[in-house]
Amino acid sequence: MSTWHSQLAAGRWRTMSLVEQLANVGSEVERALSWASKGNPEHSGLALERGLELLDLTIADPRYRHRLKELTRLREALLDYFLGDNQFGSTESSWRSYFHAYGFAAAIRREATW
Repeated sequence: MSTWHSQLAAGRWRTMSLVEQLANVGSEVERALSWASKGNPEHSGLALERGLELLDLTIADPRYRHRLKELTRLREALLDYFLGDNQFGSTESSWRSYFHAYGFAAAIRREATW
């Protein structure tokens, strides 16, 4: 896997809250879903790869060690949906709803700091 987010991997990622991190993961997942719905598996796969890279940075973040099971299950479910047999029964809509909450919360936090 390529390093897409080298500045974030170099340490900037760990300055973000969990909500901000998962909102960023969600942005890439949203792109993967959009490209998949447009019939472009190559671009969808690249967006998924970027999203997984960000999720892996979150998983490696020692602040969230107590959330390791949840975060690794999220990774497993994403891979199951995009590359596996979808044994979890995920839908495009369920992924959008899941990550929308993080994006919304991050936007509220950003607005509160202005």
